[in-house]
Amino acid sequence: MEGFAAPDFALAREVLQRGIAALFFVAFLSSLNQFRVLLGERGLLPAPELLDWAASSPHAAKLIRPTLFRLIRYTDRRLAALCVGGILISSLLVAGVPQLGPPWVPMLCFLALWGGYMSIVSIGQTFYGFGWEMLLLEAGFLAAFLGSADQPPTVHVLVLFWWLVFRLEFGAGMIKMRGGREWRDLTALTYHHETQPMPGPFSRQAHLLPRWVHKGEVLGNHFAQLVVPWLLFAPVLGLWIPDRVPQVIGTVAAAILILSQLWLVVTGNFAWLNWSTIVLAFAAVAAPGVLRPSGDIPLYWLVITGAVTVLYVVLSVPAVRNLFSSNQQMNAAFNRWNLANAYGAFGTVTKQRIEWIIQGTVSEDPTRAEWREYEFKGKPGDERRIPRQFAPYHLRLDWLMWFLPLGRRLEDWFRALIVKLLQADRATLRLLRVDPFGGERPRWIRVVAYRYRFATRAERREHGVVWMRDHRRVILDPVTLSDRDSRGR
Repeated sequence: MEGFAAPDFALAREVLQRGIAALFFVAFLSSLNQFRVLLGERGLLPAPELLDWAASSPHAAKLIRPTLFRLIRYTDRRLAALCVGGILISSLLVAGVPQLGPPWVPMLCFLALWGGYMSIVSIGQTFYGFGWEMLLLEAGFLAAFLGSADQPPTVHVLVLFWWLVFRLEFGAGMIKMRGGREWRDLTALTYHHETQPMPGPFSRQAHLLPRWVHKGEVLGNHFAQLVVPWLLFAPVLGLWIPDRVPQVIGTVAAAILILSQLWLVVTGNFAWLNWSTIVLAFAAVAAPGVLRPSGDIPLYWLVITGAVTVLYVVLSVPAVRNLFSSNQQMNAAFNRWNLANAYGAFGTVTKQRIEWIIQGTVSEDPTRAEWREYEFKGKPGDERRIPRQFAPYHLRLDWLMWFLPLGRRLEDWFRALIVKLLQADRATLRLLRVDPFGGERPRWIRVVAYRYRFATRAERREHGVVWMRDHRRVILDPVTLSDRDSRGR
């Protein structure tokens, strides 16, 4: 490192800018494909109704984070235009085009992505209530200050990225240590591969590994999340120690985090959470002599990035307190702009997998009906189907279906989903893998709970199934459309 400049981290800057832009591409694409069905004008939880409520009183307005749709009226077309704009800008950043100009050009591009996606998240309600939403927003904001290709990144902005990764990983580790006993007795991953929200194609193989391997996984997780994040800051010592050792330590720490996240990519389907961590960890990777910029950092850019750093120091005070609090919050924002957040995941692990299966029939009499099952793209259903890899793409409806059995009531969005299925709403059906009625309306729908578990190797050979399941209870007795519902919302 040379004063405020970090020329050895030019490659890290390239990975950060292009990688974060690629994640925004996925996020905007996911929203383009799903938001209008889930939250649009005729969605399960219509965003216009939320915005009308926010406009009803000053108190309600304060509960909604910043969104462009407070300034312009929401329509599905405007939402689509925002998503298309985000896809175009992120594509340019992935290609490295804005980075060829002065540093304020990529800055404006990333701030546009940050503001545009925050406008979506702010009205996304429970469908956008995931920790990786605020993680992407914070990463996008910081990426705005990485500069352009012809100048080295600044040391203090890189430190902010290390601080982000530290909060992400160390926060997750502390949540686990303060959470369920299974993380302390090393049994968490005996269950987690099977009970995680959306298993991937290799989750069953991971689940069937010996118990001693699962205990080793937990120990490795604790090491990666509780010890390694501290080493990310080692390159700062390079400001005073004229040696490559601090940079090597930081690079090794980043490599450990990247490898641990790749294992999670292989064994799960956590949207862009793991890929975000992989990209962000590259902030600590030093590559001397690779992509060494030829220009100097302009004075105005040092002033801008310095001001952002001071802002972050102030905003980080609640996050620091939270990390070391016995009442640590998980995935919490301490300000309206989703900056300097608290992160964490899976403080407790569910021990069994309960799936709510939606069934329909065309029979007039539901007591003598032949019931057929709707199938989702990602969540388990058909016992013979091997789970697919969807991450980093986010199947929001499938994820929320996993949370339903953990709650105590039928969520409003789920009731709306049942009505949409009874109406055979085409847009809603496109979110599913299988509509058993081929676009026709069912007469009745019910919801049944099953316990799912991965088939053993012997069961797989004998029955040709991936999952074994047993019936638990009826969650929702057969329902049909009233005259009002049959006319639609």
